Amino acid sequence: MIRHPEKIKKYNPTVLKKPSWLKVKAPTSKTYFETLDIVKEHNLVTVCQEAACPNIGECWSKKHATFMILGDTCTRACAFCNVKTGKPSGPPDPLEPLNVAKSVHKLGLKHVVVTSVDRDDLKDGGAQHFIDTIKYIRELSPLTTIEILTPDFLRKNKNYIDIANVKPDVFNHNVETVPRLYKQIRPGSNYNESLKLLFEVKKYDPSIFTKSGIMVGLGEDLDEIKLVLKDIKKSKIDFITIGQYLQPSIHHEKVHKFYSPNEFSYLYDFCVSLGFKMISSSAMTRSSYHADEDFIKLKELA
Repeated sequence: MIRHPEKIKKYNPTVLKKPSWLKVKAPTSKTYFETLDIVKEHNLVTVCQEAACPNIGECWSKKHATFMILGDTCTRACAFCNVKTGKPSGPPDPLEPLNVAKSVHKLGLKHVVVTSVDRDDLKDGGAQHFIDTIKYIRELSPLTTIEILTPDFLRKNKNYIDIANVKPDVFNHNVETVPRLYKQIRPGSNYNESLKLLFEVKKYDPSIFTKSGIMVGLGEDLDEIKLVLKDIKKSKIDFITIGQYLQPSIHHEKVHKFYSPNEFSYLYDFCVSLGFKMISSSAMTRSSYHADEDFIKLKELA
């Protein structure tokens, strides 16, 4: 993994013993390998692979993959993320949006999640690439609902509104952690600006569902989590995800705590009291984990 040399930190390598509820089986299903073949055929990047997601076996066995556009190299160096960091080798692949759309069509997805690395080197932060991807998916798979998980587009003149203009069904951007830990965990980002992005998307087009998520176990306390959840709700965000942080390597921030199933249930109930439309709170929850099933259920209830 490539990281900015000046940003490499030697985190405390002390490793907490992983509890039993966090153990997953290695993927072995035929469908998993069929999904892998489709991803390779179109030379695509998935966050499932790049972020070493523990749910990849389950999701790919159901032909659910989260596509990562704008290449595989991020211009930020967040302390929690396994995606490689550095200077991207060149402009985005112009064929990538169409190739994503072709894969979505081949997989027969009813709901797709498209995310990306941060591209601070691009004038628009990669917004046009999101727009092109959405348009191609709509052209090839008009019945597929589209969820995007975007960077913060900080100092990019609100290019996220251009994406909102092509009406993704769900606009997701994660705040990731509590404000106190931003400098340590999410350098280069701004807590208030992340909330503002989603608030302005909802204000621009109330029909777009907005979504955000946090990881726990990075050194925050329960009161801080609850304050973040209240801030997210005040920002008119519809969906919330809460998952356990897992340390990708000793070069990343250590796990300060493994939250118990009861604690995740408590946070779920707290989110219910705040009135979120969709809530996922569990150790294995990730931004796109069961996103398709959750969205389909929501539409059925509407």
